[in-house]
Amino acid sequence: MIKDQTQQKQLAEVFLALHHSNELFILPNAWDGMSAKIFELEGFKAIGTTSAGVAATLGYPDGEKITLEENIHVSERIVRCCCVPVSVDMEAGYGETINEVVKSAQAVINCGAVGLNLEDSTGNPDHPMYDQLLQCEKIIAIREMANSRAIHLCINARTDSFLIETDPEAKLKDAIVRGNLYREAGADCIFVPDMGNLNKMEIETLVKEINAPINVIAGPTTPPISVLNEIGVSRVSLGPRPMRAIYSVLKKMSQELKAAGTYECMCESSITYGDVNGWFKK
Repeated sequence: MIKDQTQQKQLAEVFLALHHSNELFILPNAWDGMSAKIFELEGFKAIGTTSAGVAATLGYPDGEKITLEENIHVSERIVRCCCVPVSVDMEAGYGETINEVVKSAQAVINCGAVGLNLEDSTGNPDHPMYDQLLQCEKIIAIREMANSRAIHLCINARTDSFLIETDPEAKLKDAIVRGNLYREAGADCIFVPDMGNLNKMEIETLVKEINAPINVIAGPTTPPISVLNEIGVSRVSLGPRPMRAIYSVLKKMSQELKAAGTYECMCESSITYGDVNGWFKK
């Protein structure tokens, strides 16, 4: 259910504390109430949303093709389903101006969530990343708004340096500069996503050189959780990969039905009708 103000403040403090624990925490990314509920039942301490996952389930490509209202509607449903802190993937803020981005952050708080992602890529190939100082101004304004609401909204400032820059040294340098600037502006955590090429040495450098908790995204070449914990990473998210993994099963089921006319893939699930209904009874 949607948290009242007192519960929301408490969840915000719990979520913030997770970033400063002696051990990293895994933030799985949900795209609907069902995925969020399973993550909660399996013992994860907090849940993030995935913009790509939400967009896909609504029939859109990623990249702010869904509206803010559609994003918030799904996020609100996830908050209603769970008792753990929820952080919303707000993409680039659904607006070009500082006021528009702050309005989006207000919507995140209003839906009962306690954290957000804010990325610095524009989607414009001619100007792929927002100016560093403008991005800092957005973070400052979000923090001021959240403080006025007496809630510590956890700002996960995402820098897309590794997604956009081509030179390896430039990627790392830009991520470090932007990460430290965003932290000084009021971000609680710095998120450095990659295309599966972020190696252990680069992660170690990010942890050492950025004065903030570091969030990386898990992928095929990402070091195991135990190694990331030793390095000093604070938070590991999963992005849209769980969503794609789930739908790959649906694809296999469809192929079996069409090719063989059998139901093995469909019927091997261990989740029952009663399980699902029970999870959502009020």
